[in-house]
Amino acid sequence: MVLNKKNFSKLKKFNFLITGGTGSFGQKFVEILQKKVRPKKIVIFSRDELKQFNMQKKFNSENIRYFLGDIRDEKRLDLALKNIDIVVHAAALKQVPAAEYNPTEVIKTNILGAENLIRMSMNNNVKKIVALSTDKAACPINLYGATKLVSDKLFSSANNITGPKGPLFSIVRYGNVLNSRGSVIPFFLEKIKNKEKVLPITHTEMTRFFLTIEDGVYFVLKSIQRMQGGEIFIPKCVSLKITDLAKALKKDISFKIIGLRPGEKLHEVLCPKDDSRNTIEFSSFYIIKPTINFGKKRNYKILPTKEVGKNVKENFEYNSYNNKNKITNLKIKILLKNLHLNKKIKYFNK
Repeated sequence: MVLNKKNFSKLKKFNFLITGGTGSFGQKFVEILQKKVRPKKIVIFSRDELKQFNMQKKFNSENIRYFLGDIRDEKRLDLALKNIDIVVHAAALKQVPAAEYNPTEVIKTNILGAENLIRMSMNNNVKKIVALSTDKAACPINLYGATKLVSDKLFSSANNITGPKGPLFSIVRYGNVLNSRGSVIPFFLEKIKNKEKVLPITHTEMTRFFLTIEDGVYFVLKSIQRMQGGEIFIPKCVSLKITDLAKALKKDISFKIIGLRPGEKLHEVLCPKDDSRNTIEFSSFYIIKPTINFGKKRNYKILPTKEVGKNVKENFEYNSYNNKNKITNLKIKILLKNLHLNKKIKYFNK
């Protein structure tokens, strides 16, 4: 994905707020936003003071502010959103097993927190809000996915409350971020670093969507420009077998099959079959149109950036198993090399 600074020049005049801004996505978003845009103001809204302290040592610019708070706290959100133009909502509780064990806590953050953000964004006349979603929100079988599906629905339907002059709410949905905190690559690397010869694998046929964190950030920035309100933006990602990923990290590794975890799928979905009648395909992404629209008329086939899309076939499903861009061991090695992981792994490709 090749983009240059002038692609985002119109965003320079805006004030940004990122919920969960100290996470992997938030830090990379700030890094790229500063390089490509350098907007008037960036507010990092998160609840961990240590992470904010560490992030401030890395990003200590006059246009960046650090705001301690929790999206469960409506009043604190109200204060943080003063004079904010664009919100990127990345805050969530995301661990599938933890969500199964602590359902009420996940509901408070992922659903009630989303409701708080919507309401306070309306109160403060925020212009655009993009909420980050997950492939687990499509046809969910676990609580985390279910809460993110509800969150997606809240953000999409919020456009029917605000009307044509109110804030625009849209969603970006994608799969796993390569090498992000808590993802499978650091987990495998730690095992290999400790010279373990057997990796725990849930299932030999398991597949997942992946994208780089840089592509995730650029896709969100482009979605901010494209958004008309209520739609779900889905990038065309690579998908791969987890066993192929492990072999790309160390080819002579063995596996121990431990079975699927509670709430875990064999393959992930980004565009469900039942949404095919509302799905439009573009060269590098899909849009799922809102199912209900009481606001202004929107033409999703011709976006503000002049891209033209087409309706997908009935019963089309975009999943990690049937993905045309499913890559094998050799291409995974190239992908990992492009991420410069080989510089950190002495045993890479041995």
